[in-house]
Amino acid sequence: MTFGEKVTIARKQKKLTQTELADATGTSRDIIGKYERDESKPSIEIAARIAEVLDSSLDFLIRDITPEDALAKKIKQLSPINKEYVMAVIEAFEAKEKLQGKR
Repeated sequence: MTFGEKVTIARKQKKLTQTELADATGTSRDIIGKYERDESKPSIEIAARIAEVLDSSLDFLIRDITPEDALAKKIKQLSPINKEYVMAVIEAFEAKEKLQGKR
């Protein structure tokens, strides 16, 4: 997934328009559009601001890693008890999907 694709997805998940992201990062809507279409690449400073506004890591936005890889990295950084809580939540969703016939 490209930088632009990741920005687009993260922006939409945050329910932000291109204009709102531009305002929050000190750029313009046209520039955000170019980033999202991969027609242009931001400076490291702007990329860091975009990551901050989107509650993402700069590492995720610029590196070729999947959202699952990013999630795994975040889970690894949790305390052992919080890792257990995450696993319990995952298991609950798996059970729910099984009951609903989605697995």
